[in-house]
Amino acid sequence: MSARFTTLIDANELARRLGEAGWCLVDCRHDLTNPAFGRAAYQRSHLPGAWFLSLDEDLSGAQTGTNGRHPLPDPDRLACRLGACGIAPDTQVVAYDDAGGMYAARLWWLLRWLGHRAVAVLDGGFQAWCAAAKVLTAELPRANPTHYRPNLQDNAVDTAFVERHLGSPDMVLIDARSPDRFRGENENLDPVAGHIPGAVNRFFKDNLTADGLFKPAAVLREEFEKLLHGHDPKKVVHQCGSGVTACHNLLAMEHAGLRGARLYPGSWSEWCADPSRPVATGAH
Repeated sequence: MSARFTTLIDANELARRLGEAGWCLVDCRHDLTNPAFGRAAYQRSHLPGAWFLSLDEDLSGAQTGTNGRHPLPDPDRLACRLGACGIAPDTQVVAYDDAGGMYAARLWWLLRWLGHRAVAVLDGGFQAWCAAAKVLTAELPRANPTHYRPNLQDNAVDTAFVERHLGSPDMVLIDARSPDRFRGENENLDPVAGHIPGAVNRFFKDNLTADGLFKPAAVLREEFEKLLHGHDPKKVVHQCGSGVTACHNLLAMEHAGLRGARLYPGSWSEWCADPSRPVATGAH
């Protein structure tokens, strides 16, 4: 069996594997302000053999008004969609986007939630692929559907868990939003500004270098260990606005060898939907 990629893969390595049996590429491009962008971009051009999965339609569930902007999808429905793309439990999946991995990391985490280990994000995404002069196509992949059976993992927490552990050393809450949103100075996506009390801020874009690639694993490890202050990575709960960019921090920690952190999928958009929950502003 060929090597499995479980965090990142670079464009040159992917090019060498392109068309290899047992591999599947997934285009996750999206724009929060223009939900039609991703599918339209995919239809214009994409990596050869790539399928398109929509953040809103495939990688999220139905909103109730109190469960956040991107609630988790029904696992059986997601598994059915993956099977329709020809993804089996032993398929090597590579997810990519054009936004530094912020949407591809969501699929990466969802597959791990379903028990899938062989899933990686294309480092540098669509831009890195194009910069390496790799081929693009508008041709749709040929369907070879299979049955995907999920094996759900305990890598998520709910709002009740976060509420119970506020102020407890048993939870290190890391918020992936931009510093201004974390501090409550600017909020253009959710109705309330601020953050969950006790959270620390790690803007997901800080995981990247200026050229849009992930920082080396050793650098990421050093930076995250400063946030952990000696705490076990398994006590970390990642959140953001709606459970999307938090997956970027989860991926960065995993790539750095800091394993076992969990996701709060509802994140700030679910937390602030109930006015009785406490809200903090400022840097702490």
